[in-house]
Amino acid sequence: MDAPRDRRRRLVPGRPFLLVNPRSGDGSPTADELVAEANALGVETELLGEDADAAELARAALARGATALGVAGGDGTLADVAQVAADEDVPFVAVPFGTRNHFARDAGYDREDPLAALPAFTVGVERRVDVGVVCGRLFLNNVSLGVYAAFVHDEAQRTKNRALAGLRMVPAVFGRSRRPLDLSFAVDGRREHHRALVVLVANNDYGFQTLADLEGRERLDEGQLHAYVIEAAKRRTLLALLWRVLRGRVERAAGWVEYAAESFRVEFHRPRLQAAIDGEPIVLEPPFDFEVRAGALRLLVPPSSRDGEAAADARQ
Repeated sequence: MDAPRDRRRRLVPGRPFLLVNPRSGDGSPTADELVAEANALGVETELLGEDADAAELARAALARGATALGVAGGDGTLADVAQVAADEDVPFVAVPFGTRNHFARDAGYDREDPLAALPAFTVGVERRVDVGVVCGRLFLNNVSLGVYAAFVHDEAQRTKNRALAGLRMVPAVFGRSRRPLDLSFAVDGRREHHRALVVLVANNDYGFQTLADLEGRERLDEGQLHAYVIEAAKRRTLLALLWRVLRGRVERAAGWVEYAAESFRVEFHRPRLQAAIDGEPIVLEPPFDFEVRAGALRLLVPPSSRDGEAAADARQ
């Protein structure tokens, strides 16, 4: 029997570094194929172990001389490494290797082809994009509180299919077990109280599309957070609201509230609250201080991406 292959590549000083989550993706390409392609471009790689800390591995790579950080994985893994890249002000590459790849999609990558992202390490176009922060933790996409966050924490309810998640919210919102969040928003010098069923705080504006599928953000450099609130209301009002939300038509709908600001505080009278940060379960302690760090992430996109092509056209 052959000896097990060493899946950790030794970092060469002055080289970019890519952390690959082998438990992400749909198997095409495989993690090994992605690693081989990255190595061929001179990118050093490491497979993320099941119990390993992605942020610690990224910091160790920088300490050994890495010139850029990248991660191939889902949105949650991306955020862990992006926090290190933003803190240290080094370039970052987001290889879409997860299920939905929301951030990579909104950044202009081809989320159907992880291999197409790799040239960003060598001939990429740099752009400054925003990140959100809540309680000191970075998020690239959004933070959820309420019914949807409860699903993320419940293994029996968890699903990677957002349409199914949206449909599951309907009986939860109308059921007897629903527990509205009694919270307040402190924003722009005023305080607003809500009994909310769902709260979604986004890094830049989703526009808001639909609960079935967040169709994406037009910008990642707006410099603002957007909060979307579905309030507890009478059943008839909620039914009309959810129908409009599922269809992406929520402007001025009863029970729907939006905020936009560079920072705000959400206060809540419980010692802890379940949340989802970029789709990953976490427990946070109120109050929740949200802020946007405008242009904090030096994102590299490949020349073949939407923004890479736009930059090339601008130079001509």
